[in-house]
Amino acid sequence: MQGRRRRLAAIGAAVAALGASAVTIAAAQGANAAEGCEVEYTVVNSWGSGFQASVSITAGEAIDGWTVEWDFTGAVSGISAWNVTGQSLSGSHFEASDAGWNGAVAAGQTREVFGFTANGTAGAIENAAINGVECDGGGSQEPTTDPEPTDPDPTDPPAGTPVERHGKLSVCGNNMCNEDGQEIQLRGVSSMWLHWQTQPYAQNLSALEWMRDNWNIEVFRVAMGVEPAGAYLDDPNRWKSEVETVIQNAAEAGVYVIVDFHAHQAHQHQSEAVAFFTDLADRYGHLPNVIWEPYNEPEQVSWSTVKAYHQAVVAAIRAQDPDNLVVLGTPTWSQDVDVAAASPVSGTNLMYTLHFYSCTHTQWNRDKANTALNAGLALFVTEWGASAADGGLDGRVCLDEAQRWVDWMAANKISWTAWKLDVGNDSTNLLSAGAPVTGGWSNHLHGHAPFVIANLP
Repeated sequence: MQGRRRRLAAIGAAVAALGASAVTIAAAQGANAAEGCEVEYTVVNSWGSGFQASVSITAGEAIDGWTVEWDFTGAVSGISAWNVTGQSLSGSHFEASDAGWNGAVAAGQTREVFGFTANGTAGAIENAAINGVECDGGGSQEPTTDPEPTDPDPTDPPAGTPVERHGKLSVCGNNMCNEDGQEIQLRGVSSMWLHWQTQPYAQNLSALEWMRDNWNIEVFRVAMGVEPAGAYLDDPNRWKSEVETVIQNAAEAGVYVIVDFHAHQAHQHQSEAVAFFTDLADRYGHLPNVIWEPYNEPEQVSWSTVKAYHQAVVAAIRAQDPDNLVVLGTPTWSQDVDVAAASPVSGTNLMYTLHFYSCTHTQWNRDKANTALNAGLALFVTEWGASAADGGLDGRVCLDEAQRWVDWMAANKISWTAWKLDVGNDSTNLLSAGAPVTGGWSNHLHGHAPFVIANLP
């Protein structure tokens, strides 16, 4: 999020067809390409072990289809780009081609064409080329960097933001209260499993600020996948760094953030969870906007097993962070809150996770939740959808039942985050194809998104 920028003057050759005619076009355009053509990348997020960047092309003459390549001057690995085809990183040499829909750049136009994340340190690039024609000059000057951000001041969040309005949260009875002791309901959205996002929407500060200002979200849930291939257990340093980016962005935007250990068998990874939450609670537990969620959805696991896990993780969190909210997952995909209510975890500022999908979960599940509320349990719906329990693979939405759920949550002041901020065919994906990573999604809504947005504050 440091906004550092690298610029390269580039020759903007275009190849519109194969064969001899393509060579002619490339040669003709190459003669004029130095006049105003550039390849530019902007670092939009950075963390200890990597960074995220966007790439723009300014065309001297019209381009209809591009392949961009360059050499990194620093050590970069594990690059992952979106809105491209044929990406490759060989040593320091990176190459990627357009995805079809973003191949055209008009003469004189600057267009952001793709983005990427990478491990390593962002630095200058050299030997840039478009469609095989090298850059004029072949290098860039190392820019002056902005100062490294410091920890946000927990007493001075941005004016008018949710955190400024509500401050530090606590549990009062079976409700959430703000720092003045008033019962409140927070509403927002959840990310996709981080490692399965089509683009890093969750990690983008501009997107978070746009959702705060246009959707009125008050809370954002970062769902860090744990068990699948490529997730936290396979690459803990990367994914913890990605979560830290979201925490830092949320502090800057004045939005509450739920740090979700997104697992179905988290009790089998208790030592990893304890280490994860100990580290993050030590470094971010002083912030008033952080909420911890140690276990997403226990599957067919007894409450006694889940409870023992929670006791260990809560103890680790409380050793570093004595009072921020902790939301505890409950058995059967976080539906059996009544079972947890019969034998709750000891501690303060503890809430319990309830999940529902309105095509599957109806009044019977609200009855279980009412039992928990009547027993004094504080609930937080950290995930829900107006779909079937599979997230809407069939594309259906069940809005009448979803409205019953939303009304019930409002009546009981139960906070919620809707599933999920990503692009795809499932009816719980909030975004449609082509949604930019930085926000501005009014024309890119999908599935249950209009219903969710209509029920945000």
